[in-house]
Amino acid sequence: MKEFPYSESKDTRSGFGAGLHELGKSNPNVVALTADLTGSLKMDAFKKDFPERFFQVGIAEANMMGIAAGLTIGGKIPFTGTFANFSTGRVYDQIRQSIAYSGKNVKICASHAGVTLGEDGATHQILEDLGMMKMLPHMTVINPCDFNQTKAATIAIADYEGPVYLRFGRPVVPNFTPADQQFEIGKAVVLNEGADVSIFATGHLVWKAILAGKILAEKGIDAEIINIHTIKPFDEEAVLASVRKTRCAVSAEEHQMNGGLGDSVAQLLAREEPLPLEMVAVNDSFGESGTPDQLMEKYGLMENDIVAAVEKVLARKRK
Repeated sequence: MKEFPYSESKDTRSGFGAGLHELGKSNPNVVALTADLTGSLKMDAFKKDFPERFFQVGIAEANMMGIAAGLTIGGKIPFTGTFANFSTGRVYDQIRQSIAYSGKNVKICASHAGVTLGEDGATHQILEDLGMMKMLPHMTVINPCDFNQTKAATIAIADYEGPVYLRFGRPVVPNFTPADQQFEIGKAVVLNEGADVSIFATGHLVWKAILAGKILAEKGIDAEIINIHTIKPFDEEAVLASVRKTRCAVSAEEHQMNGGLGDSVAQLLAREEPLPLEMVAVNDSFGESGTPDQLMEKYGLMENDIVAAVEKVLARKRK
């Protein structure tokens, strides 16, 4: 099992803030909008240095999406910032009608996704957002795994023409991907090559998959670990290449089982390569208040849960 050293842990929302600030310096068409959450979205540096390109719309998320759509008509590249729940569930109609339907070049940037939002509870811990957004035609959906990858993804989507949903979070997580990486939309990253099982992970669960891989290696199980940072467009080629080698798979995500990464893997396998698949995800449930670690454990999103899913799918593979 390959080693993944890291020197520090950071929150992925800070990666977004750093990437947005870099874009402010390099691309004069980039503008930023927020719905009363400048600090939470780490947009302070952009606001300070580029005040003429920063718009505080207040607690009016639907209005923010409409303004963002309008700004694209003048050639601007708007980045909207609020919590993932308010970036999707609260404004789905505006996104569908004003942004996705007409393919507007809006970057919907969403923090505090999943149960790792923690103590704010179920009303803020959206677990359906990836599914909601990937079902929209024209929408690109990205869920990076650490600070460096979130920063790189933020910079990359400015050069992509079309609507993008970029998901990240509040908790501090290991920062293990290269600082100088070139983020390629729609291209999965093979983190560890293996022969026994494919583990497809996204977002915060990528690091959990790496920890699971170390446990599995001690058990003599050789896991291939792939970072699916782009949910849509889905890297079907990478997924099929891996499962055709290992003949079984596990998906891992901080999202509902329905509609997320596992759903995309299952659809692909059903069409192209019917093979055993187990999903590590929240199983048709809302979240609740608690610390991120407590909730990740309760809802079965830890490395030991990935290990158990691997052992289960291997048993199915051998039948």
